[in-house]
Amino acid sequence: MATPLPGWLDVSPFPSHVMTAVPDVNAADKAPPSTILATTQPVPSAFPTSSTPGKRDQHQREDNASDGAGFKPTRALVLAFTALAVLVLMVALDGTSISVALPTIAQKLHGSALEAFWAETSFLLASTVFQPLFASFSHIFGRMPLILVAMTLFLVGVLMAALAQDFELLLAGRTIQGIGGGGIIALSEIVVTDLVPLRVRGQWMGVLAGTWALGSVSGPVIGGAFAQVDAWRWIFWLNLPFIGVGYPMVLLFLKLNIVPESIAEKLRRVDWVGSVVFVASTTSFLIPLTKGGVMYPWTHWRTLLPLVVGVAGLVGFVLYEKYVAEEPLFRLSVFGTRTAALGYLESALHGILVWTILYYQPLYFLAVKEYSPVIAGVALFPATLTVAPMSVITGFAITKANAYRWAIWLGWALATLGFGLTTIIDVRTSVPAWVFICIVPGMGCGILFSALQFQVQAPSTSEDMAFAVGTFVFFRTLGQAVGVAIGGVTFQNSMIKKLRDFPRYADQAAELAKDAAALVQVIRDTEEGAGKYNLQVVYTDSIRVVYIVLTALCGVGLMCSFFVKAYDINVALDTDHGLIEKRKDIASSPGSQS
Repeated sequence: MATPLPGWLDVSPFPSHVMTAVPDVNAADKAPPSTILATTQPVPSAFPTSSTPGKRDQHQREDNASDGAGFKPTRALVLAFTALAVLVLMVALDGTSISVALPTIAQKLHGSALEAFWAETSFLLASTVFQPLFASFSHIFGRMPLILVAMTLFLVGVLMAALAQDFELLLAGRTIQGIGGGGIIALSEIVVTDLVPLRVRGQWMGVLAGTWALGSVSGPVIGGAFAQVDAWRWIFWLNLPFIGVGYPMVLLFLKLNIVPESIAEKLRRVDWVGSVVFVASTTSFLIPLTKGGVMYPWTHWRTLLPLVVGVAGLVGFVLYEKYVAEEPLFRLSVFGTRTAALGYLESALHGILVWTILYYQPLYFLAVKEYSPVIAGVALFPATLTVAPMSVITGFAITKANAYRWAIWLGWALATLGFGLTTIIDVRTSVPAWVFICIVPGMGCGILFSALQFQVQAPSTSEDMAFAVGTFVFFRTLGQAVGVAIGGVTFQNSMIKKLRDFPRYADQAAELAKDAAALVQVIRDTEEGAGKYNLQVVYTDSIRVVYIVLTALCGVGLMCSFFVKAYDINVALDTDHGLIEKRKDIASSPGSQS
């Protein structure tokens, strides 16, 4: 019988002893992989390591007689992780299911195209802005209380959206959903760092990423199906079973340690000034970035002024965090190594890639291939269903190889190749051709979901680990929001230029190019003939320009990956927020620390 990879769904009890060893800094890169032992007890510092590239201060290596078999998850850990996966699936489904149903919702609630645009965008913006607050506050108030707060906010938003009789209430509900959903995504990844040692963490993170990918690709299909039968409110009601399962699972299985302090002490630790400045500045920056060219031209003062104010506010926020804040919302120390700093940039690039292909590829199927919303969602499967298995496989492979840089290189290489291939798609591309083409970028993005986690976590100290993960998730979500702007500007400029070559559309070029999603219905309603075909050609050519930009961004990510250093991933699990049951198991074992 094959031996399972270390640390994956083995429910046998923890070893009865915990051994630590001082690392041999000169032989670290030559020695065989050490075994990982997980402990939620603080690990005392060993002798400082050298500054040789690939080494890291404040981390320890561990030895065990069995290579790679030291970490054995308990049933409690598996159940706690299952609770997180359920919540991630819920948020992913909700975040993408509304997109194809927006025309139906706008018609039923008598909303405008602009209101429909904000119904989708408000969720993403709120998620981006509030994620760092959940990450920081969880370090003060504890992970589980903040997860419950996020779930409650998400539930309130669901009820508001499901019961809405006008777009104002729907937009408010979607915004509150976004706040809660962003908190759930950020905290889920942070909690994994509290439960699982670094070397095997990629396997678990890979499953979370795969769960998110599954929800993201299933969302448009489910939303389209509900919209076709005039049951769009069920897009929101569908969340209730997940919440009904999630609440008891979190309360029963996610029993995490909370640092003992009074409420007054915890409130004093909160970076209130930094939180307010960050939320205000990020909102001021992102709103014009997403509405530019849609509500107002990019050169209009209503676009430029809040953009400039937002940038100035973010600069002031960074200065405040560095020189004034006693316990900052963002720990700037997470940017202390070149590898980690590049990792956050690559995370943002990854977010741009994933969200842009999720947005524009279905539009190609709707406008050019004229598929129904449900079939358009299914047609996206080659690009998205490859993400989940590749993410999980990469996590296992990194654990087995005891190295992560190869996965980062491979992921960016496949992403660059894949998005390059998407630029050859045209109006007449056959089904087998676009299926094959879409598989390749999906594989690259799936590999990067797991691999990039190591790039920011491996150089981080135990004290900064949760903040590093929170910052990583923020940059990935920020990339998704920025991707909307990059794709919109690129598509709009290309579309205007190409439409002006046709006398029939020259006068309407600016209006038609304003919104890629709204233009879909214009094309579908156009009578068959040369005019419609020309519109489809222009539409495809404009999407191609978007993919050319994405290919260039992939090239930037690939270049960045060549400057990533190798850090040891055989490190002890050192956290104050681990499972209570797990701590008791270790505390009661012979030889453990008291």
